[in-house]
Amino acid sequence: MSQQALWGGRFKESLADIAHRFSSSIDVDGKLYREDIAGSMAHVAMLAVTGVIAPAEAEEIRAALLEIRDEIASGAMELDGRFEDIHMAIEGRLIQKIGPAGGRLHTGRSRNDQVALDERLYIRSALDGLSAAVGRLQSVLVDAAEANADVLMPGYTHMQRAQPVLLAHHLLAYVAMLDRDRERLADCRRRANRSPLGAAAFAGTSFPIDREMVAEGLEFDGIVENSIDAVSDRDYFIEAASACSIAMMHLSRLAEEIVLWATKEFGFIDIGDAFATGSSIMPQKKNPDMAELVRGKTGRVYGALVSLLTLMKGLPLAYNRDMQEDKAPMFEAIGTTRDCMEIMAHMLENSSFRRERMEREVRDDLSTATELADYLVRAGLPFRDAHAVAGRVVGHCVENGSTFEDLSLEDLRAFSPTFEKDIFDYLIPRKSVEQKRSAGSSSPAQVALQLARWRERLAVIEPVAPELG
Repeated sequence: MSQQALWGGRFKESLADIAHRFSSSIDVDGKLYREDIAGSMAHVAMLAVTGVIAPAEAEEIRAALLEIRDEIASGAMELDGRFEDIHMAIEGRLIQKIGPAGGRLHTGRSRNDQVALDERLYIRSALDGLSAAVGRLQSVLVDAAEANADVLMPGYTHMQRAQPVLLAHHLLAYVAMLDRDRERLADCRRRANRSPLGAAAFAGTSFPIDREMVAEGLEFDGIVENSIDAVSDRDYFIEAASACSIAMMHLSRLAEEIVLWATKEFGFIDIGDAFATGSSIMPQKKNPDMAELVRGKTGRVYGALVSLLTLMKGLPLAYNRDMQEDKAPMFEAIGTTRDCMEIMAHMLENSSFRRERMEREVRDDLSTATELADYLVRAGLPFRDAHAVAGRVVGHCVENGSTFEDLSLEDLRAFSPTFEKDIFDYLIPRKSVEQKRSAGSSSPAQVALQLARWRERLAVIEPVAPELG
């Protein structure tokens, strides 16, 4: 190594080059340079107010930090393997620029609370951006639901035809799932939004610092009160990765349905050419690659969560160098989830649903059989008896290759004399949907209420957080 490390006073030898390369994290934590400088500026401002350093020195440090931020952003200062981590890179450059006064910046803090601060600043902003991306996908789904508000489709359970539903109702189910994902992101942000700075290495500091001032300056809701807890836990990362994993599970389910719906066998959706690919050997192919990639990338986010849990599961208090490995999986989880939200929104905006195919499939199946049973119940039969009668009607149709539309009133009365001619109003798929009465059901009236409610809620999507510093 070309120069003595900033922590090297106790050592007689410099760190071996191979050890330096192995332990350096600059290629990962270099992404946190804005957060690191924002935290340092808040820290030095507090040091000046509390009298730990002179105001003139604080202003000199602050001005130099802004220059360093610009140098890194422009590429004039390259963050490469010469540096151990982003903290040492910035502090070393600071001392180069203004001399020994730069060394005063680290008074009353440690890299332990410094990195925890950087991470909390990062995760707060990242969760805001991810929440906005989730909200955008919700809006695209609501747009699609409104544009197809009257389209019927087969509803499934066990991947078998079950009952007719409105396509809008099906799409709004994903809007509801994604809304809970946004709630989880908001909950995680609230718990992460506390400042660890001032915990120092783990036991606090004897300097008369003002932790609350730093927290307020960085728009935290308060401080992490226990100094050991402040530097030794990463539950804010684990919780964020968990929220990402649940969100990706929801996306993967939607992606799987799109893959199925795009097949010739289903034929429910036509993905825009700009978001599909072809085959290098089979000219006729149109592949739903974006949906397949979303489904596949879900495993990367799950892996990030497992990595973080495994990383932390056996660590004694307080800080351990193992925790340096926490950032790569977190960047993976956040970045992949946001990318998948955005590509799914773009793909759906450039796709169309094949309403004629969907409605034809509903007409050709026996998915209004439940209405047969419900009709008999309203006529006075116990539900189990009514269910048995409807089952025998279905069995007759299956054996004869017919549908309910092929049956006459006499055919139905052979199974139960309770049937009257108005039964056919209930067997029409659209009439079946319109008969639904319960709140949150697939009836046009209830779906219209859901659409109005989602429009109102999504009108106040949180903006993406501004850049730090």
